[in-house]
Amino acid sequence: MKKEIAILGGGNLGTALAEGLARTEQNRSKYNVTVTRRNVKLIRHLEDKGIHVTDDNIEAAQNADVLILAVQPTQIEGLINEIKEILDPERHTLISTITGLKDEEIAALTGPGFPIIRVMPNTAAAINQSMTCIEKTSHEAAEETTVELFESLGRTLLIETELMQASTVLGACGIAFFLRYIRAASQGGIEVGFHAEDAQLIAAQTALGASGLLLESGGHPEQEIDKVTTPKGCTIAGLNEMEHNGLSSALIKGIKTSYEMIANIR
Repeated sequence: MKKEIAILGGGNLGTALAEGLARTEQNRSKYNVTVTRRNVKLIRHLEDKGIHVTDDNIEAAQNADVLILAVQPTQIEGLINEIKEILDPERHTLISTITGLKDEEIAALTGPGFPIIRVMPNTAAAINQSMTCIEKTSHEAAEETTVELFESLGRTLLIETELMQASTVLGACGIAFFLRYIRAASQGGIEVGFHAEDAQLIAAQTALGASGLLLESGGHPEQEIDKVTTPKGCTIAGLNEMEHNGLSSALIKGIKTSYEMIANIR
């Protein structure tokens, strides 16, 4: 029997989660997925992928066993108040993707007894390539359910509570950081003679290959870098020029700046 999943909040992340959950090998998903949004017209296209869409949060929550809370922090109180009457701690597992919102803050709205799991996926969930960090809790069954769910969307990592904000920056914001690198590499490719489409293909596939090397081997990036840097070669010349202009420093500072902003949100 398929598990019923309701994603309450069909924004960019909620939509990505829905699309990923609807995709599996041979198009046989283990999940029935419902997504809600006030303006349902904006997510109507999901119906073509076998996803149920509605503007009725109560209906969605009533029909689901797992509720993924994917609204903005300012919207969570209104959402919980709307569905509170039908929430059942014996049935519902609550999974929160809301940045900066602690599980005890959600529990204060729902009342006691609910298994609440905080997660931080990213928008690559849409193609089942998300990196999802999951907060360790004492809710073993709910945690197991959550890990299984997000393993179908990519890779998962169980982390301590104090690292949840950091995971937002490195994993979720990180999508934008790496995409900006690919964009810059593509622009460099145009400068040395490629058409825009070809430059982007080469840059994106090369980035995919670099990631794959690390995920496959578990090695350090410098080990792979050493394999393509020869004495007086063009690779080391380019790397040194990038470092002279602050490549690594800029990336580290950007990550720290994003983290400091999240830490000061609430």
